Amino acid sequence: MGVPYVPIVGLVGTDLLARRDDMVIAADPFDGKTKSVVAKALRPDVAVFHAQTADRYGNVSCGYEAEVVILAEASRHVIVTAEKIVDRLTDKEAKGAFIPTIHVDMVVHAPFGAHPAGCAGLYAPDAIAMREYVKASQDDATFAAYLRERVFEVSDHDEYVERFVPRSMREPLRETGS
Repeated sequence: MGVPYVPIVGLVGTDLLARRDDMVIAADPFDGKTKSVVAKALRPDVAVFHAQTADRYGNVSCGYEAEVVILAEASRHVIVTAEKIVDRLTDKEAKGAFIPTIHVDMVVHAPFGAHPAGCAGLYAPDAIAMREYVKASQDDATFAAYLRERVFEVSDHDEYVERFVPRSMREPLRETGS
């Protein structure tokens, strides 16, 4: 948006500000009393997110309404992984948020790219894998081992899907051509 900061409703009273140096509590400039959190505006170098459908030109349908449009507009470069790549996608065909090609630098075909989280309308979160992730994130050593196994020692996306996405999740989508 080109502004130096933005007010955020709902964070006053949380412990988040103790961990962040890019947010402060400020008085409302209009009434002078109401307190809100003010966050420094961010301009990410690269944004990466997953979507349901994209075309080869970079038009994206996220399948849900979300802040991804704002993220794409704010970022210098945008990479989108997508469940499905189509020849051409218009805003009228999009489900949920539509991001036009002007904001997207690269589209990558990555079925199950949201795993272990779900992908709206296509597959639910993998509850077992999510529990493993939460358990692994309890300490640095365990999380490092988790990342080594599931990220750094996996040669490519296809190997990740084969090793970590349950077959029961994969089969229904393969039958529908997604």
